[in-house]
Amino acid sequence: MSTPQVISTPKAPAAIGPYSQAIQFGNLVFTSGQIGLNPSTGDLVGPGTVEQARQAFANLKAVAEQAGGSLANVVKFTLFLTDLSEFADVNAIMQEFVSAPFPARSTVGVASLPKGARFEVEAILAL
Repeated sequence: MSTPQVISTPKAPAAIGPYSQAIQFGNLVFTSGQIGLNPSTGDLVGPGTVEQARQAFANLKAVAEQAGGSLANVVKFTLFLTDLSEFADVNAIMQEFVSAPFPARSTVGVASLPKGARFEVEAILAL
């Protein structure tokens, strides 16, 4: 049986709580949620959903690459938005990072996110 392996990279923000950026188990990688934090400063990149989503996907990409994969290996995304009216904007940002065939996805409207973020993304990758 495989042993879970911690995935960590300085190219994505450090965990802001008791969790890992990702865990690899066999050929599956389960990422923690990424928000639009600048990895160098730990601050949100700006107040808008578009800029935060772009940074969150860039952070997720860095974690995927540290695991030996890419966002092309994603089989499932879960997106969290504090304003579901911005769903189309997030779709456009996602397509900057992932092309067809697109992975499975769920989108959840939430009341709030850590650090006042407007967007969060997590993923499951198959390497």
